[in-house]
Amino acid sequence: MKKDIIGIIFVFIILGIVVAIGSNLSLIKSALFPEAESEKENAVSISYDDSDAGTKHLRDNNTLYEDDDGVVTMYLTVREGNKSEGTNHTWEEINNYSVYYYDEKNIDRYKVEALLQVGDENGVSKDDFGYGDTAPNATVQIRGQSSSLNAQKNYKIELKKNKGSWNGQTTIALNKHMTDGLRFRNKLGFDLLTDIDQLMSLRTQFVHLYVNDLTDGEDSGFEDYGLYTQVEQLNKKALRTHGLDRAGHLYKINYFEFQRYEDVIKLATDSTYDKKAFEEYLEIKGNEDHSKLIAMLEDVNDYGLPIETVIEKHFDMENLTYWLAFNILTGNYDTQSRNAYLYSPLNKDTWYFYCWDLDASFRKGENDLLSWSEAGSWDQGVSNYWGNVLFQRCLKSKEFRQQLDAAVQDIRSHMTRERIKELSDDYSKIILPYLYSDPDVGFAPLTEDMYNEVVASLPDLVDVYYQQYLDSLDKPMPFFIGTPQMVGVKINYTWDASYDFDQEDIVYKVVVARNLECTDIVTSYEGNWTSFSEPYLEPGQYFIKASARNQSGKVQDAFDTIETENGKEYGIMCFYVNLDGTVTRSEYLKD
Repeated sequence: MKKDIIGIIFVFIILGIVVAIGSNLSLIKSALFPEAESEKENAVSISYDDSDAGTKHLRDNNTLYEDDDGVVTMYLTVREGNKSEGTNHTWEEINNYSVYYYDEKNIDRYKVEALLQVGDENGVSKDDFGYGDTAPNATVQIRGQSSSLNAQKNYKIELKKNKGSWNGQTTIALNKHMTDGLRFRNKLGFDLLTDIDQLMSLRTQFVHLYVNDLTDGEDSGFEDYGLYTQVEQLNKKALRTHGLDRAGHLYKINYFEFQRYEDVIKLATDSTYDKKAFEEYLEIKGNEDHSKLIAMLEDVNDYGLPIETVIEKHFDMENLTYWLAFNILTGNYDTQSRNAYLYSPLNKDTWYFYCWDLDASFRKGENDLLSWSEAGSWDQGVSNYWGNVLFQRCLKSKEFRQQLDAAVQDIRSHMTRERIKELSDDYSKIILPYLYSDPDVGFAPLTEDMYNEVVASLPDLVDVYYQQYLDSLDKPMPFFIGTPQMVGVKINYTWDASYDFDQEDIVYKVVVARNLECTDIVTSYEGNWTSFSEPYLEPGQYFIKASARNQSGKVQDAFDTIETENGKEYGIMCFYVNLDGTVTRSEYLKD
């Protein structure tokens, strides 16, 4: 009996030692790795809604957006770093080159070291990020693609490891939106997304930026860089913040129409895998095992599989339809093959679309005022997505179109005139004092009167885009013009077949002309066929303009466009008849 009591006491002593060691290990871990412990405390469990027939829909954490109002003032002190970290550059170099320079040279974008501090217009605040710091805590480089050609650059600020985070973010994107006359379309879009339960949003903030450039060898103090919009970067940290799987698959769509792309979209273990070529289509932001992506693309491009089966297996119908409906109703036309993310949790087969870069939204009033031809013709409504394999197959499904229409109606009930007016009026009060003073006033594309006119038109645009959506369902779908081919002594003109949702007969009208306006006509065709032949043309530059008309009289242009100084010319293609009699497709060369 005495031995049993001693044994029990011994067991309790051992258990006490184990508990004490475990507790001390936690304390030690907290001291050595404070960020890891902080992340653990702030982690949000993955949020799904299982109410709809067992499907799992993503749901956001709306408490994240409670502090996104007003303006944050940031102070950025930049200095030259070292060669090993690639920061041995000047601020002038950072601002002199576009991303196309780096692509041409096949080099990484230049960076500088920086000290980021946050405060207000009176200076760095005691309780804000970077207060009291003197050593660099970040690096800075330009960000964006075509926007990097602008005089005012967008910046990517990356906080160094163990330097903490700002608003829970370690990568801070500052967007100038120089071509957005209102300077708030991106924020408007993400704030509207917070009203729609079926879609995820991202945190946004207006930022007033000051920069002190020490790379020129002088300390001249802080220079006013004007107003920016900060948009939360969708990365592993953001996935965790929004209750998603940070170990999951995440791709930023750079240019991707959901074709199979077998020569590039390969497993990372493939000996011929080229990551740089891969990321021209999809930038890898998460898990690098591409097997699930490839399996989805195989099925999307397998026309023997009903698209309803593909959606059920690889997508969430709710996410697909709401994402498409949101972009249609906001007129966000630059989303056919880019400006979105693809996300999939590690242990799920489902892929979700995540909105990104919404500054092409609500542009009709401004484009009309500036006589800018953009987002016209097939860029409107469902036809805008017809060149994307996934969405073309989806739209051919009556079930999908019904679900899409339900999503459109639901989103319209959230994006009311009153809501859009409330938000745009609030933004304008913030932006106008910055935009029409230095340094931004010299780059404002609108006068202040024009600005107010465009803002006043915004609440009506959802109804305009809704009507465009309805009209697009009644029209034939766009199609591509083929490159003319010499066949004997004739030129053969061909084009792809159009498609009509109501299965109406389609008549094509094709004109071949010597000028862009297609008034100097050399030959033409009208009929049901998708080709015709005409005698050989003299060497020189020519244009083909093509359209399709259904039995209801609705007309649609071909996909082909020509870029001019005033925007796009739709449904037209340029080609050359060469001296040797061959025919080549060509860019438009103005005389």
